[in-house]
Amino acid sequence: MKYYIIAGEASGDLHGRNLIKELRRQDPSTTVRCWGGDLMQQAGGELVRHYKDLAFMGFAEILMNLRTILRNLEFCKQDIRRNRPDALILIDYPGFNMRIAKWARKEGLRIIYYISPQVWAWKEGRVRQIRETVDKMLVILPFEKAFYKKWNFDVEYVGHPLVEEIDGFRADPREARNPALQSSQPIIALLPGSRKQEIEKKLPVMLEVSRHLPDYQFVVAQAPGQDPSFYDSLLSDYPNVVSVRNATYALLSRADAAFVTSGTATLETALFGVPEIVCYKGSAVSYQIAKRLIKVKYISLVNLIMDKPVVKELIQDELTSGNLRRELEDLLHNDTRRRQLNEDYRNLKALLSQGGHASANAAASILRFMRAAN
Repeated sequence: MKYYIIAGEASGDLHGRNLIKELRRQDPSTTVRCWGGDLMQQAGGELVRHYKDLAFMGFAEILMNLRTILRNLEFCKQDIRRNRPDALILIDYPGFNMRIAKWARKEGLRIIYYISPQVWAWKEGRVRQIRETVDKMLVILPFEKAFYKKWNFDVEYVGHPLVEEIDGFRADPREARNPALQSSQPIIALLPGSRKQEIEKKLPVMLEVSRHLPDYQFVVAQAPGQDPSFYDSLLSDYPNVVSVRNATYALLSRADAAFVTSGTATLETALFGVPEIVCYKGSAVSYQIAKRLIKVKYISLVNLIMDKPVVKELIQDELTSGNLRRELEDLLHNDTRRRQLNEDYRNLKALLSQGGHASANAAASILRFMRAAN
C-alpha cells in the first residue's frame, strides 16, 4: 500500500513514526511519503516538509503567516496529486489537515484520520465536515468515542500511543543515561513547548524560579525543531540552568517535578509519574479570542481525561514566577497532595491502556479498512 501521511507537530512526528513502523511490519509492501519530522523519516517515510517549517501558534500568529500557510497548502495538494497514494492519513494538525481532507474528498482519495482534531474543545460544528470527508477516524482519548457517537459518526478507539512509547522507554534503563542529568541535586524539568513563540512567552517565567531554589537542578528540554543557539540566548542569564536535546524522556525519568506547557507533554509527564504544573501564556490577542471560543473546563489533557483538576493550571496572567514557585514548593513538600496525585496518575494510565497498543491497533485497523475497500 502507498500512503501519504501529514503531521504538523513534534507529537505528530512521534506518533507518525510508530504508525509507519507498524504499517511496514504488518504489510512489508508499505511505502510512505510524508509531512512530519526526523522520526518519521527515520522510520522509512520519504519526508516532503518538516514540521518546524509549519508550526504557527495562536490566532494572531496564523494571520501573520497566512501567505506561507496558503503556499504550503497548494504545494501539498499538487504533491498528493502527483503521487496518487492509495490513502491519505492525517495526524491531528486540524487547521491544515481539514482543508486538505475537504480537497482530497473531491479528488476521490480515501481519507483516514489518526488522532482526532480537538473538536470537542472548540468548533464542534467541524464534526459535520469530518463526517462528510473522513472515511475512517481512529481516536486515542477514551471520551472521544462517545463524543462522536452523539454526532452519529462511528469512530474507533485504539488506545493512546504514549502509553506504549513510555513503557518501552522505561523498560530499557540505558535510555535514561545522559551526562547532563547526573546531578546529585533533585531535578526540576522545564518543558516550555516546541514552537518558538510559546517558548519565548513561557520559558523566561519558568527560569526565574531557579533563582530562588539553589538546591535544585533546573533542566530545560529543548524542542527538536529549534536551533540550540535559540536556547543559548534565553539561558545566558541563568548559569546554573542546563538544557538537554533529544532527551526529554530521560529528563522526565529523573525529574522530581516539572513545569510543562499545555499539550501532549502534560500527558507524557503524568505517565512518567512526575508532579507537574501546567503553564499557558499566549499573545494577548490570541488568548482573548481563545477564551471566547474554547468550551472545555481545562487546558491540560490530564485534567480533561480525568474530568477533574488533577494538576494545577496557571493560565495567562496567573503564570508568574511567584505563583510557579509557590505551587512547586507545595508539590515538593506536601505529602498528601503527592499521594493523591500518584493515585490519579495510576487511574489515568489505566484509562489510556484500555485499547492496548495504539500504534499496532491503528495499523491493523487501517489495513483492514484498505483491504475491504479494495
